[in-house]
Amino acid sequence: MNGEQIPKKMLDQDPFSSWLGIEILESGIGRCKVALTIRKDMLNSMGKAHGGISYSLADTAFGFAANTHGKYAVSIETSINHMVALNEGDYLTAESVIEKVSNKLGFNIIEVKRGNELVALFKGVVYRTQKEWEE
Repeated sequence: MNGEQIPKKMLDQDPFSSWLGIEILESGIGRCKVALTIRKDMLNSMGKAHGGISYSLADTAFGFAANTHGKYAVSIETSINHMVALNEGDYLTAESVIEKVSNKLGFNIIEVKRGNELVALFKGVVYRTQKEWEE
C-alpha cells in the first residue's frame, strides 16, 4: 500500500481519533500533521482540557507518521510534557516528522501547538513489525 494513503486508512479505522474530531492536515512518507478543536466534553473538573486530549492528538500524529513506511508500527514508550493549560475552543495541531528510520525502532518528538505557541512536547518510541499494510 502507498505509504501516503496509510494515515487516512488508519483514521477511517480509528473510532477514538474520529470521536476526538482529529483531522489530517498533511501527510507524506515519514510525516503527518493532525489537528483538533477542544470541545466542552473534553474538559476536566477545573474547566481546562484534559491532559489526555493533547496526548492523544500527539500520539495519533506519531502513529500515523510511523506507519507511512508501509509496515505496521506500534508505540512501545511515550511521554508528554504539558506547558500550558488549554481551553474549550482551542485549535491544536501536532506534527510528527520521522527523519531517521531503523529496522525495528523509531524515535520521535512531536510538538503540540496552539497557533504558533508550543503547548506540549510528546516523545515516543515505536516498534516496527514486519507486517505490511494492505489496500
